[in-house]
Amino acid sequence: MMGRGHILLATCNGAQFLPNQLDSLAGQSIRDWDMTASDDGSRDDSAGLLHAFAARMQAEGHDVTLRQGPGRGFAAHFLDLIAGTPKTACWLALSDQDDVWLPDRLARGLAALSELPDDRPALYCSRTWIVEADLGRRRLSAPLRHAPGFRNALVQNIASSNTTLLNRAAADLARAAAPEAASVPGLAAHDWWLYQLITGAGGQVVHDPEPTLLYRQHGGNQIGANDGWKAQLYRIGFLLSGRFAAWNSANIAALSASAERLTAENRQILRRFAALRDLPLLPRLREMAALGLYRQGRLSQAALWLALVLGRL
Repeated sequence: MMGRGHILLATCNGAQFLPNQLDSLAGQSIRDWDMTASDDGSRDDSAGLLHAFAARMQAEGHDVTLRQGPGRGFAAHFLDLIAGTPKTACWLALSDQDDVWLPDRLARGLAALSELPDDRPALYCSRTWIVEADLGRRRLSAPLRHAPGFRNALVQNIASSNTTLLNRAAADLARAAAPEAASVPGLAAHDWWLYQLITGAGGQVVHDPEPTLLYRQHGGNQIGANDGWKAQLYRIGFLLSGRFAAWNSANIAALSASAERLTAENRQILRRFAALRDLPLLPRLREMAALGLYRQGRLSQAALWLALVLGRL
């Protein structure tokens, strides 16, 4: 056991599905946790549901703190939550408003993290059961083909926020760096930033091949699952669009703001990645090959190289 931890829950107009998620948090086999729940200006009953949940959990020995989000989108919302994480937290779990955690979600993550050195930042994440809005048509998310690492993190996120669990060293790192990332306009995904930050700082990422939650797909998903050929084609189209380049620019700026937190080797990789995007085609190709940046799937890797050739990296 790793001591008492903390759950961060962000909501915004999530009342339709929030009760399922709150019940799944209450039903965790790990009971040693407190929570901060932040609502980002909901116009539905999300805030009321959180207040009722806080009272219910208080009676069961959990301290649930309620706060107001910054109102600047979901990435900024989670960065604000991370920055406010209590320094006493022995571990940190992130929660979306519309999923359903399996009862051993926390237990599996804590068991995996407990096998790693306490003083090294570590991030646990997992596969998911992808489901429809009614929790039906369950299918398993794709496995990893390659090990996680900074060279993967620079061009792809494999650490989905809704499955993320941080040990104390990683939580301390993220809390200190979150204000630096929040100062960068256009940062699109807090979980991608976490994956980059922790691997960049020499930390370890554990990706569990077993699913730990039901990942609900519906019309309000900020970023949906990469599930099926239509979703894969969408992701490849994203790689070839200007949005991918814009996201990379914001990610580079956020990591550069925290450059002193990265290892010397990864600071150099970051600088080379930032510089290669402005090189002529042949030097750009050579530098990309030398850096060894990679995505998980063959088609996705091919699309990455095409984005490089087209100058959309």
